[in-house]
Amino acid sequence: MGALKETSMQITGMTCAACSARIEKGLRKLDGVEEANVNLALERSSVKYDPQVTTVEVIQQKVRDLGYGVVNEKAEFEITGMTCAACSSRIEKGLNKLEGVSKANVNLAMEKATVEYNPSELSATDIIKKVQDLGYGASVKEDQKEGVDHRELEIKKQTRKFVFAVILSLPLLWTMVGHFSFTSFIYVPEFLMNPWVQLLLATPVQFIIGKQFYVGAYKALKNKSANMDVLVALGTSAAYFYSLYLSIRSIGMHGHTPELYYETSAILITLIILGKLFEAKAKGRSSEAIKKLMGLQAKTAIVERDGVEIEIPLEEVVTGDIFHVKPGEKIPVDGVIKEGQSAIDESMLTGESVPVDKTVGDEVIGATINKNGFLKVEATKVGKDTALAQIIKVVEEAQGSKAPIQRLADKISGVFVPIVVGLAVVTFFIWFLFVTPGDFAESLEKMIAVLVIACPCALGLATPTSIMAGSGRSAEFGILFKGGEHLEMTHRITTVVLDKTGTVTNGTPVLTDVITDRNEEEFLALVGSAERKSEHPLAQAIVEGIKEKGISLKEVADFEAIPGFGIRAVVDGSEILVGTRKLMTRNQIVIDHALTQMEVLEREGKTAMLASVNGQFAGIVAVADTIKETSVAAIARLKDMGLDVIMITGDNQETAKAIANRVGIEHYIAEVLPEGKADEVKKLQKEGKKVAMVGDGINDAPALAVADIGMAIGTGTDVAMEAADITLIRGDLNSIADAIFMSRKTINNIKQNLFWAFGYNTIGIPIAAAGFLAPWLAGAAMAFSSVSVVLNALRLQKVKL
Repeated sequence: MGALKETSMQITGMTCAACSARIEKGLRKLDGVEEANVNLALERSSVKYDPQVTTVEVIQQKVRDLGYGVVNEKAEFEITGMTCAACSSRIEKGLNKLEGVSKANVNLAMEKATVEYNPSELSATDIIKKVQDLGYGASVKEDQKEGVDHRELEIKKQTRKFVFAVILSLPLLWTMVGHFSFTSFIYVPEFLMNPWVQLLLATPVQFIIGKQFYVGAYKALKNKSANMDVLVALGTSAAYFYSLYLSIRSIGMHGHTPELYYETSAILITLIILGKLFEAKAKGRSSEAIKKLMGLQAKTAIVERDGVEIEIPLEEVVTGDIFHVKPGEKIPVDGVIKEGQSAIDESMLTGESVPVDKTVGDEVIGATINKNGFLKVEATKVGKDTALAQIIKVVEEAQGSKAPIQRLADKISGVFVPIVVGLAVVTFFIWFLFVTPGDFAESLEKMIAVLVIACPCALGLATPTSIMAGSGRSAEFGILFKGGEHLEMTHRITTVVLDKTGTVTNGTPVLTDVITDRNEEEFLALVGSAERKSEHPLAQAIVEGIKEKGISLKEVADFEAIPGFGIRAVVDGSEILVGTRKLMTRNQIVIDHALTQMEVLEREGKTAMLASVNGQFAGIVAVADTIKETSVAAIARLKDMGLDVIMITGDNQETAKAIANRVGIEHYIAEVLPEGKADEVKKLQKEGKKVAMVGDGINDAPALAVADIGMAIGTGTDVAMEAADITLIRGDLNSIADAIFMSRKTINNIKQNLFWAFGYNTIGIPIAAAGFLAPWLAGAAMAFSSVSVVLNALRLQKVKL
């Protein structure tokens, strides 16, 4: 088997959990498909497949064969630089080879390309880049830039159907209300009681509005399965055709109006369409997180091309472009500042409201806001490589993935519909033979109520809507779950292992202490000048600290780095030594009186260095990796949540103990080599603990991968983020507690939804079978159950952290 690839598709036509389960089953049977997940709430599938065995086109065709639709985008591009038919043919051939393109046509005369493509596989930017790689120019046609919102189209379509159904059903509802003895005072026009008028009103609702249920039921049965459409089609058809039979029988029977059930089928269909309309609107709200993230992007960029400033669409910015950002504008893509300085509002990325000062050489992120200075920036990442695009991708994948808790619901949904049909038939015969012997109409009504009340829509929506809302809300706070399974697993965590450097601490050493009997400014000027030539991180920390004090450094006449000991330099004719005890002892410098102070500093977790001038001890400078401002409060919060917190570090026992004490950690593991971190995590897991490992560096990647949940600090390396299950974009330990809190909230929400969905069907079916629910009430209850599950999930979007 070759390397697996992953594709995702937008699917239309699914109505309940049985549909998503059927598509999953069908796709998994395809040769070359390793894994398939279908998310009913998102109406999206993700498929892992072997490209040597099958293709995206074959996978999409399978979905269509199962009776569902696959959404592909169709876009037109203006092409420049074509001179003959060979050019258009070359572009067409190149585009058709692109992964995700279904069909591409290039028209030489009109200088345009029409491309049908899978928006989950590639974007308009990728198509433009391909044309540019072929040596031509391309841009999206002006009238195409907004794109199509398929969910919005679905809402409009269902709204039209609902209005049409209401107009035709209301007169039938009027006749039904007039049937009851306690409503006999309500006037009902005589003509509405005519069977043929009722038939005229009910037929368009049954076969025009209800066509979608017949088509869905036919496709389901053709593929040897059953779904919600089967239940609705069976229930409404029974009511409609039985009423039609009674209407035909009444011909010639003057003065007798049979008891008809046209209003049952028409009102049922109307209520189900209303439920679908509410559901579509609620689903639209549950994907707000993605829309919000996409809305953060700038639409255009001002770039320098051939010495001229031009404004171009964001899609046309390429790596290496120099673009201008004025105060108050959004930065279009990721890049490095080449000219200017400013404060950048990065709150969309980190959740931190305080702007970050940036200057030449600093990296900036697309969609962040330039607050005050003019900047010239070189584009380094564009299109789907930008930080924002990566975040959107992670959130989409998390929302599209399937949590283990959902598999139970899917299994039940797969067998649910046939069982319900069986129960409905049994209900009919019990009523027809025993409860109301020979009363076909009464028995039929009870059967219809059972069929309708039992639709498994709520069951299918219970988990995915919560996963969507929970992962979307988390993303707004800079917490990126890579999948639904990680969102679910996080709530089980019992132990949090924190890497020290860059996680508990800032990861960059700073000058903390200066002890000298000399003039401090002169002493630091000599030490800083000597250390300036060294490339050691601790030397750079000393130099930075001295510069921040406003002390100017001097020229160095001679410099020598002594590995493992320190440095020697000549500054202003004086010989300067800075380094360890061994360096001083080797050069016969008396340091006995300074050792006590040095040990005190080391117990505080600091690295102390001794300095001498012309063979005489001159003082001590100490450097330490400072603790993040939020670490103490965040660790206390994790403990309050009932979690064990352990710090792991390669530092010696004294330094580890000092840092652990300062942040309130009782358990720490010191002197661990990078490769040993994963082993320490395994030891904790053998003790039965569910472990979350939090780190930021390349050396943390193995431990992040081994842990039950790996959390990468977003200020860390790409390797760590790749190995992790959760990325915490803010470099703040509070995000760990936030991630666990959001996981617990989401799982509780899923449990509420599943309890409601299971409980609803468990209670509803016996009530309907016992004859306490009219079919139209069952339809209303079914619609309400789906909407209530979605609305409950949407409460996660309001969670405060």
